[in-house]
Formats: sequence, C-alpha cells, structure tokens
Amino acid sequence: MSRKDQYEKRTWDHMVPICGRLGLQLVDTEFTKEGGDFALTVYIDKEGGVTVDDCQAVSDLLNPILDEEDYISETYTLYVSSPGLGRKLKRPHDFEWACGREVEVKTYRAYDGEKEFRGVLKSWDDKQVTIDANGQDRTFEKKEISLIRTAFDF
Repeated sequence: MSRKDQYEKRTWDHMVPICGRLGLQLVDTEFTKEGGDFALTVYIDKEGGVTVDDCQAVSDLLNPILDEEDYISETYTLYVSSPGLGRKLKRPHDFEWACGREVEVKTYRAYDGEKEFRGVLKSWDDKQVTIDANGQDRTFEKKEISLIRTAFDF
C-alpha cells in the first residue's frame, strides 16, 4: 500500500466516528500534491448539504488527532469540503447513493466513437456499471472508466 493510500485510509478510519458523532456522511479522503504543496482533503455530506459550520466542526475534531498521531510525514494543508455537485463515485456507498440519479461516465477508450456518456445509473457491481442513456442501457467495465460522477447542469 502506498503512503498516499495509507494516509487516506488512516484518515478515513479517524473520520468514521467523527462523522457519526456529527450526523454527517463521510464521502472520501484524498491526499494530493499540486505544484509543491500537499493537501489532505476530507469530503463530507448530509441531507440538504453541508455548511461552513459542519466543515469547521470536522476540522476542530480531526486536527488534534492529526497533530497527536503525526502519521503524515509531508507538510500539508487540511481541507474539509462538500463533494460538490459533480460527486465522484468511488466506493460502494457512493454507487448506492447515486442509483437512480443522472451520472457522467468518462472512459479511457472510445465506445462507438465516444468517450463521454450521460445517463441514469441503473446498476453496478464490482466489475461493471450500467446506465440508461436515453432509453438505451450502456454497460461499462469499471476498469475502463476514468471518471464517473453525478451529472449537473449550469
């Protein structure tokens, strides 16, 4: 397991009880590098959306744990955020939540000359995702999907 994966998993494990205590859903944890800066981002959600106060409450509870355990060797900034309108689907609970919702699917290779698809998420399992794209079922192998997220219009 990479350091990145270890950081994300350990943070996830700390976040589960925090979110339970605050009535929030833990969506994801990500450790990323942009330019020369590292970031640990925790994505949370709740019915009706999260507020700045929710993000602050999570930060207030998580920061002392991160400081005490000091398991991230790089200097980083902690961010607590909503997953946003285009919520990425990664874990089984993400797919369960998104079932029946419109999603965008981007693939590594073209299917019928296209690499981007939009439709209602119908089903999924460990290996495949099926959407209803304008009345036509489209099934994709998960390993062929570069990104799947909830769709939104401006």
